[in-house]
Amino acid sequence: MYICICKKVTDGQIRKAVQEQEVTSMRGLRSKLGACDQCGKCAVQAKQLIRQCLLERSAPDSNPRKAA
Repeated sequence: MYICICKKVTDGQIRKAVQEQEVTSMRGLRSKLGACDQCGKCAVQAKQLIRQCLLERSAPDSNPRKAA
């Protein structure tokens, strides 16, 4: 799903960047992927996704999607 339509950045791209420790903040997201630097409508959703991914990364055993 697209998070930033202006820059065509998807949730998958953001997840991958966080998992690979390239992005840990909105500043990093703008720098790495260019997201959220035009209209800004995606900023809230992008920030929530970054937080969620950081939590998943810090506690991988508690992620129910990966526990199988």
